[in-house]
Amino acid sequence: MKNRSPFLDTLFLLRKEGTLTIFSDLKTLSEKEEKEAKDLFESEFEKERLEFLYDKIPFNKESAIWAAKILYHSAQLYLIRKDTAKDLEKLIPQYQGEKNVSAILSADLSLRFLPQLLDALQVADSTDPLVKMLENILHQFHYSGIGSDLDLEKINWEEELKDKTYRKLYLERIVEKKAYKLAEIPHINQLLIAEFGMYKDIFWKELKIVEN
Repeated sequence: MKNRSPFLDTLFLLRKEGTLTIFSDLKTLSEKEEKEAKDLFESEFEKERLEFLYDKIPFNKESAIWAAKILYHSAQLYLIRKDTAKDLEKLIPQYQGEKNVSAILSADLSLRFLPQLLDALQVADSTDPLVKMLENILHQFHYSGIGSDLDLEKINWEEELKDKTYRKLYLERIVEKKAYKLAEIPHINQLLIAEFGMYKDIFWKELKIVEN
């Protein structure tokens, strides 16, 4: 593998091998690194878009790069905490762009790996302010947090899942992760049971049918 930078090597290994490499120092990312990361994620997005019902969903560079930085900096902060408290908001900023299906799916290229990192941080120190910051991000981008113990009670699910592509992907991930807490929300439960049809016991025999 060509040696590019800690940031790019982290992203490359994560996407290609599913392994998260943690380097020993925090550095500001260059425009060149961001450009190369954008090219990597755009290529990965194109591959995943083949599974979408609708292949016109555009890649969102802003959310993809933001999410990649969140994951990378969170991994670094897992080990490096000396004199970092003052920089947490700079290193882990909230997403400022429009949150639409394109942004959600583009960010998910990195944020899908965030729950495992959050679990490790919680074990190390559940009072760490970084834990709350990452929980807030996964609450906002909860498609990436499916399977995690997130409080999503206040979400209007009919509005949230109105896009048919996003709805399909959301339901598929719930089934993949066997996310019972989400699957037993009445609206989601009805959608899943309708999708399963007569094959419900084949797809998810243990899932209860919830009365609305």
